[in-house]
Amino acid sequence: MNKTIETILQHRSIRKFTAEKVSKEDLELILRCACNGSTLGNMQLFSIIVTTDKEMMEKAAPLHFNQHIATNAPLMLTFCADLHRFNRYCEFRGAATDCYSNLQSYQWAVTDAIIAAQNACVAAESLGLGLCWLGTITYQIDKFIELLKLPKNVIPVACISIGHPDEQPELTDKLPVEAMIHQEVYQDYSEYDINKLYKEKEAHPNTLKILEENKLDNLAQVFTERRYTKKDNEFFAEVLKKALQNQDFLAKE
Repeated sequence: MNKTIETILQHRSIRKFTAEKVSKEDLELILRCACNGSTLGNMQLFSIIVTTDKEMMEKAAPLHFNQHIATNAPLMLTFCADLHRFNRYCEFRGAATDCYSNLQSYQWAVTDAIIAAQNACVAAESLGLGLCWLGTITYQIDKFIELLKLPKNVIPVACISIGHPDEQPELTDKLPVEAMIHQEVYQDYSEYDINKLYKEKEAHPNTLKILEENKLDNLAQVFTERRYTKKDNEFFAEVLKKALQNQDFLAKE
């Protein structure tokens, strides 16, 4: 099997790292790969904040709800949707500077940033490193903007901890590929389809353990009643909305 394909298929989240630092050479390769991915209009509307300073990680830790992986990795990469740099380019070239302060441009930049982040992940794992995505970057996005001193038209969208693995967890249980694939047009899911596609996941030992811990009947209830509730989602949606307004991607009401 092709080594790159094997690396992708063997992806697993690593939450424990050794004290060994990521070498300068490996970091440079990871960043080169991140910056060499596909990009809308070849504008490269993203920036990457590289964090290796432990003091800076400690400052960010509360914003990541003090997750252990927010401070025990030797390297953190924060990927930002960034129109600021291109706006500055336009400014210094006598071009219009008000074209990209809108939601459409934000969507372009988010796409670029996520592509860059995934490229970085594949590169890191190809080098034998481990990683974990921190979804908490979006929960207190306004505070991350302040901490990272992000100018207008820059929003953090992904944060990844990287280091040398100090564990080898099992692969995460996934839905079968057919669950995500549609031919030509979207095909809606019947109850039969849902039962079939989620059968193996619902019977997985990890799921059974989670159900026992939460005293709930099924995984859907765990997600909607414990992990990502409507109340929390609506609260963080308002945080994101205000951040988009303050960063000039969305008009203020």
